[in-house]
Amino acid sequence: MNLDAVRTFVAAADGGQFQGAADELSITQQAVSKRIAALEKDFGVRLFTRTARGARLTIDGQAFLPHARELLRAEERAAASVRPGRRALRVDVIGRQLAPAGLLRDFHHAHPGTELDVVTLFDADTAVDAVRTGTIDTSFRAITQPARQLPDGIEADRVFDEPLLLLTGPAHQLANAREITLAELAGHRIWMPGIVAGTEWAAYYEELAVAFGLTVDTIGPNFGIEPLLDAIADSSELATFVGKQTRLLWPAAHDLRLIAVHDPTPVYPHSLIRRSDNLHPTLTALRQYLESIRPEHSAAGTWTPNWAR
Repeated sequence: MNLDAVRTFVAAADGGQFQGAADELSITQQAVSKRIAALEKDFGVRLFTRTARGARLTIDGQAFLPHARELLRAEERAAASVRPGRRALRVDVIGRQLAPAGLLRDFHHAHPGTELDVVTLFDADTAVDAVRTGTIDTSFRAITQPARQLPDGIEADRVFDEPLLLLTGPAHQLANAREITLAELAGHRIWMPGIVAGTEWAAYYEELAVAFGLTVDTIGPNFGIEPLLDAIADSSELATFVGKQTRLLWPAAHDLRLIAVHDPTPVYPHSLIRRSDNLHPTLTALRQYLESIRPEHSAAGTWTPNWAR
């Protein structure tokens, strides 16, 4: 059904004149007549009766009018659902307990009127493809490839460097240390069962291990964060890395220890991926917010993989 014809029908019905509908829609009276005639031909009924005073709805026209109004309302709802600023900004985060999700929560607190649709995709390749196809608006990811190798029209801005901490149980040899160097971690078993080969976080920890002679163990099923914390709490040998902004809760009896790492401090480089032609106002506001809270970048005393520099 031609919605322009439906819109013309409603305008003529409301004004009672074809000329009034023509003036409202900025078309000719002849165009109004043709649109109405096309509707009447499709339906096989007369919608208007011409009178000396204008046009009067027939019984069939009166029956169609409320449905015509609903069609136009549905058209407006459909357009509003995808109109920038009228729909929620769809954002991918690597995990709901990790730093990007925290950044989004802080942004929403600073801009409480914004609507966000938060999703979690598997890896950076999936996220980049989803941004490219418009399935999502933006994604927080570590980008392991140079910007020139991203698909055309895709941009990635490094927005947040998250320091890593060492997490141990109370019986671990390093449990009482307030801070530790990366060199001192050589020979200790760093257990990271959530690492999946080929992902951006796998690339990060592989390069970290090679650079400092660390043993990063990915063996074993990943049952989630709670079983990992249980295992760390009960072990005198296992430790793991966690981001400083990761939201972790554990029973007091676990007595887990978070230990700062320095000389250098490993930082995980989060970038915001987006299409260069995405004009969603909430995306613009998010980028401005991230820029406003980001401390002045300094590589002194920190480590990131070569592909992030």
